[in-house]
Amino acid sequence: MSGDAEKPLDPESARVVAKVRRLMLIAIMTTFIAVAAVIAVIGYRVFRGEERAQALQSVSAMLPAGTKVLSSAIGDGRLVLTVEVNGTIELLSFELNTLKPLGRVRLAQ
Repeated sequence: MSGDAEKPLDPESARVVAKVRRLMLIAIMTTFIAVAAVIAVIGYRVFRGEERAQALQSVSAMLPAGTKVLSSAIGDGRLVLTVEVNGTIELLSFELNTLKPLGRVRLAQ
């Protein structure tokens, strides 16, 4: 450190430095806003997820004795089971959250 004072920048260099500082400020603010948004979404999911987790409960569906489940499908808030009961194939439809029976379709062979 020799104590020499820095020479002042010429006007062209000063404009370039000012422009770079302005761009850096924009980049820093954009990054800060993006990180804040991610943290806000994570916080929202964590606190809203507790309500959903409490809503989950153990439910079971009663199927006739001797029923063989062939396949299952989930969609649109419903659970559909393809089952074989005494040699007859049936489609059983249940509400996904409560497993309340919604319908039964027997397929003729």
